Amino acid sequence: MDPIVLAIVLFVLSLIIGFEIITKVPPILHTPLVVASHAIASIMVVSAIESAGSGSILGFIALLIGTINVVGGYFIADRMLSMFKK
Repeated sequence: MDPIVLAIVLFVLSLIIGFEIITKVPPILHTPLVVASHAIASIMVVSAIESAGSGSILGFIALLIGTINVVGGYFIADRMLSMFKK
């Protein structure tokens, strides 16, 4: 199978599975789920650092976008958690 077709098939399947999982999560668990997903995104940042170190422009773009995702996600999670404080 062509690698591009395989990548597209895996992407579409991950979208479907991700949507099904997220819609089944109760609202009380959304905050821990968001924090966990941003922890997983931080793993992507480590991989992007390795890729950007080899001089890849895509690695640098992935590093930039991943860092924005992680930092923004933790700010949002902090704001959501502050809503539970008295």
